[in-house]
Amino acid sequence: MEKEKILRINYLAAKKKSEGLSKSEQEEQKALYSEYLSAVRRNFKATLDSIEIVDK
Repeated sequence: MEKEKILRINYLAAKKKSEGLSKSEQEEQKALYSEYLSAVRRNFKATLDSIEIVDK
């Protein structure tokens, strides 16, 4: 995920806490969170897939 998108997620989260979000910002935040979670899940799965268990 691009650094700009992560910065935007952080900005929207801070704005949500301080003053609230407009409807369009809420939709944007939801889409960005979804994209972020997909990337995290994909990376986690890749990590798990690369693990090799070796018995002694």
